[in-house]
Amino acid sequence: MTSNRYEAGCDEAGRGCLAGPVYAAAVILDDNFPIHLLDDSKKLNATQRASLRPIIKSKAKAWAVAYCTPKEIDRYNILQASIRAMHKAIKKLSINVEYLIIDGNKFNPICNIPFSCIVQGDAKYASIAAASILAKTYRDDYMCRLHKKYPEFGWNNNKGYPTQIHRQAIVQYGHTKYHRRSFKLYPIPTLFDQHST
Repeated sequence: MTSNRYEAGCDEAGRGCLAGPVYAAAVILDDNFPIHLLDDSKKLNATQRASLRPIIKSKAKAWAVAYCTPKEIDRYNILQASIRAMHKAIKKLSINVEYLIIDGNKFNPICNIPFSCIVQGDAKYASIAAASILAKTYRDDYMCRLHKKYPEFGWNNNKGYPTQIHRQAIVQYGHTKYHRRSFKLYPIPTLFDQHST
């Protein structure tokens, strides 16, 4: 999108989840990066994403991953927490970035760095696609580690998203400290539910 300056692509993972942090990544790609390998992380399977992560980390000019906790999500709301996670990742980059391209249509300025918001940018720009892969794989790994402590929620499979198994487990076992209290965790009882208890 720009030339002769360091441009970072940014994306997040986990906005729609009921549990776990929201992760974000920022990536500055090398001019020789094999961009034909990249795509929106949602279009890749777990094996493809896992194989691309070390390539991105080894061949990118710079990369960083950061997150905001469920408490931060509840405090700031999920949109602002996602942006804060991006800000954290940008600040962690080993290179001073001169331009940002952000997946989506909302962003808050940081350090007076010019930026553009790109709807579905992870399918249009290689650096955003790389960021989406890093954010997704790091978050998935974290949720799989949490699954070992809370196997009843199925986080190794649903990664905290509101699947039927996840919601049923919340009803049966209650929420954990990793759940987002500001999200609708429990279904609203129906008239039938009330009469059947």
